[in-house]
Amino acid sequence: MAFERLRPGWPSSRRLAAFVAGMAVLWVVVGSPLSTLDHALLTFHMVQHLLLMTVAAPLILWSGSGDTIRNSMPIELARRVAYGVPGSVFCWIAGTGVVVVWHVPAAHQLGMCSPSWHAIEQASFFAGGLLFWWPVMGSGDSSDPSTRGFVPLYLFLATLPCDALSAFLAFCGRVVYPSHHSASVPFSLSPLQDQECAGALMWFWVTIAYLVPAIVVTVRMLSPSAAPAIDPGRASL
Repeated sequence: MAFERLRPGWPSSRRLAAFVAGMAVLWVVVGSPLSTLDHALLTFHMVQHLLLMTVAAPLILWSGSGDTIRNSMPIELARRVAYGVPGSVFCWIAGTGVVVVWHVPAAHQLGMCSPSWHAIEQASFFAGGLLFWWPVMGSGDSSDPSTRGFVPLYLFLATLPCDALSAFLAFCGRVVYPSHHSASVPFSLSPLQDQECAGALMWFWVTIAYLVPAIVVTVRMLSPSAAPAIDPGRASL
C-alpha cells in the first residue's frame, strides 16, 4: 500500500539493517535491564508494549520478512490478512484489540503474576503489531487500489482507543493496577504518578507513531507525482 515501493528498491544491506534493528529492539524488551523494570514501573511496562508494536514489528516487516511470516501462518489467517479492505479491518481489530484486552485490569494482573502469561502478553503485542502494520507496509495485496487510500483513516482510527485508554490512565485519579502499587517503585514516583506518566507516554508516542505516517501518506497521495498517467490515445478521443 503506502510503503510497498520502499522495500523492493532497497539494497539488501538496508533490509538487513532493518531486520537487525528490529531484533535489537526485541532484545531490549525481553533481555535487557528494561525487562526487569516493567514489574516495578507501569511506565516501563508501557515502553515495552510500545516498542514491540510500533518499532520492532514495523522494522521486521520493513526488512522484507513479510512473505516469510505469511508463509508460516495458518492458511486461513494468511487469507484473512492478504487482500483488500476486509483484510485491513481484520488487522486493525487484531492490533487495537491486543492493546485494549491487555489493559483490562484482570488481564494485566494475570500477565504480571504469571511468567507464562507474561510471555504470552509480550508475544501477543508483537504479533498484534505485525498484523496491524501489515496493510500499512504493503505486506498484503499491494495491487488492490481499494486499500491505498485507506491508510490515513486506518491509522487515525487506531489512535482513538489508545487516546481513550491513555486519558483514563492519566486522569482517573486512582491506581488502576494494584500489582504496580505493591511493588517497590524506583525514581521516587508514587504509583499514581507512575500511572499518569504511562498514560501521557502512550498518548504522545501513539500520536507520533500513527499520525505522522498518516500525514506522510496523505501528502504523497495528493502530490502530482501520485496522479495516474493519462493514456495519450484515450486523451485524443
